[in-house]
Amino acid sequence: MDVGFSNLTFLWTLVIPLIVLLYYFFRKKYTDQQVSSTLFWEEVMQETRVSPYLKYLQRNALFYLQMLALLLFVLALINPYMKKTTISGEQSIWIVDTSATMLAGKGTSTFEQHKKQMKSLVSDLGERPLTLITTGNEPKTIVRGETNQQVILKAIDQLVVTYEEQHLSKAIDMANAYIGDIPTSIYLFTDSVERGDLPIENENVKWVVKGASSGLENVGITRFAATNYDDETIALVQLTNETNQTKKVQLTLFNGDGKELLKENMTLKANEEITNTYEALPLSDVLSIKIDVEDDYEVDNSMITIVGSNPLPIAIDQQMHKLVQAGFQSLDTDVKIVPENQLTQVQEAIIVTNQTELLKSAMPIVLIGRDDELEKEVNGMIKVSKDELFTFSTLEDVYVSAVYPAFKDFETIATIGDDPFIQRSPKGDIVILADIQSTDWPLHPSFPLFLWSVQNELAEDQVSLGTFIPNEQRAVSLVPADWSIYSQEGDYIYSFEQASNFKAPSRPGLYVVRSKHEEKPFIVQLPQNERSIQDGTSFEIGKITGGTEETTNTSFVQWIALIIFIIILIEWEVQRRRGFTN
Repeated sequence: MDVGFSNLTFLWTLVIPLIVLLYYFFRKKYTDQQVSSTLFWEEVMQETRVSPYLKYLQRNALFYLQMLALLLFVLALINPYMKKTTISGEQSIWIVDTSATMLAGKGTSTFEQHKKQMKSLVSDLGERPLTLITTGNEPKTIVRGETNQQVILKAIDQLVVTYEEQHLSKAIDMANAYIGDIPTSIYLFTDSVERGDLPIENENVKWVVKGASSGLENVGITRFAATNYDDETIALVQLTNETNQTKKVQLTLFNGDGKELLKENMTLKANEEITNTYEALPLSDVLSIKIDVEDDYEVDNSMITIVGSNPLPIAIDQQMHKLVQAGFQSLDTDVKIVPENQLTQVQEAIIVTNQTELLKSAMPIVLIGRDDELEKEVNGMIKVSKDELFTFSTLEDVYVSAVYPAFKDFETIATIGDDPFIQRSPKGDIVILADIQSTDWPLHPSFPLFLWSVQNELAEDQVSLGTFIPNEQRAVSLVPADWSIYSQEGDYIYSFEQASNFKAPSRPGLYVVRSKHEEKPFIVQLPQNERSIQDGTSFEIGKITGGTEETTNTSFVQWIALIIFIIILIEWEVQRRRGFTN
């Protein structure tokens, strides 16, 4: 917005207040003369003499009022205005980030700040149609081609944070489908985005990015897991300080009933990440953790986990390498070495083998290698996804010389170059596509930690429904029935019948799915990407070659005229009190 004047030729009218000023300088002067009959009033007038500035103001009130009115009159003649440029293009698309990190902010969250910005921009749309898209795994079109500003304002008011990952590329793809050949301005309301993430090859598109405030601080819980063993609970906690200064943190652990189990004060150095183990805790089915710290993002300051009542026993194929047996035995759990021809008879156990046929078994499987394919040589670094299996283990320094072909319908969670290394089956089985003798992994501390994570994940499904991200949809192991989901506080969420219709709630926390004959707890956790915030970025990129921008001038004359009218009324009152004859 720019401020300017449209009638500068009227500047000559400044002569008028100068004439009035000269009149007051050269008008007839009167001398003060004391009269004896007024001497008795001297004592009564002391309060006026005590305030000489007030007396001076009272004496010259008409002069100041007249000068102010004349100057405002001159200002009105030169017509001051505010120049405002409306949104460019023939249509506008707004992409709104509804991920959890949008709740970060100093006092007011980034999400609420963006909603205010959107409301202020509505008037700039004019007659241009607006399409409003929210991010998420499945982006949603809230309004499309809407020109009614009341409908748009109502849609903005109803926007809420969904706690999902933003999946910005999906929202951009949806926006591109609405552009066509129409000159379009796309506003992206997010916390942070790289310029390279935006497609700028279209000459009909202008990008305007509204980011978060800079300097936001965050200290959060990045990992939390627990297991029961030998009549006690063991918990693993990882905290990360993303700030450039030392932070004091108070950590508290609670059981499922909200009873405090442990409280600890600690200090995290700048950009420090620490991992602590807490042993000998009372047996619990559910553990929650909370940290009290001064930062600008509270959502990642708490976390909850379901604790397995007893680890499932592990049945290891007799032909598996000794290092595999030793790795599982280090977990202090019940490990049995079973002949390969007897594995099909194992019940209620995690089976570790390389027999691909056993993936059809109802038991949870850890497949290490394959007996139905030949391995091939590979060379490269291992890259892992942000999967819970790698919570406490990193595979960056692990060497692998050869891998087996991947399973087509399995999810790949770790790769070596372009080749899959670790996969997860639709049933939840874990597949390591390499023989242990083809890698030095057992020599690294990450190996037993990874096995511990595998054991916890495969055993979790036996005692609970599992862990989900907000709004996640996937098939769960439930028999067809009338199922209902309730929050930890007992609030009803929704009902469903088929396991394929299950959808996790949006807000992180502990929930229970319940039917007439059975109930299972489950957890909704923040995605790992939503436990870290980045510096905000705001910028504009691209230029619309086929569109035009409309500029409007908002004049201030009507407000100046109102002020002049009020001053004239005050002048009249001052003159009336003095007497019109004076």
